Amino acid sequence: MNHTYKVLKSDIELVCSCIKSGKDIRCSVIGGDFLSIIDYGGTIEKFSPNSVKIAGAYYIRNQFEFRVDVKD
Repeated sequence: MNHTYKVLKSDIELVCSCIKSGKDIRCSVIGGDFLSIIDYGGTIEKFSPNSVKIAGAYYIRNQFEFRVDVKD
């Protein structure tokens, strides 16, 4: 199975994901030494220059990678 995703890095990408959250856009949190899935996540509730809040939990932006699935 081919799995395609987009990494959300910039503020505008996070904003677009927040706007589309009504369409059930789920954001996964990736991190650790082997870039494993930390949390399958959910919708982005809010973000700041330092953190992202997903499904009630806060994640530090420079310590984690935030991914959304890209549908063909």
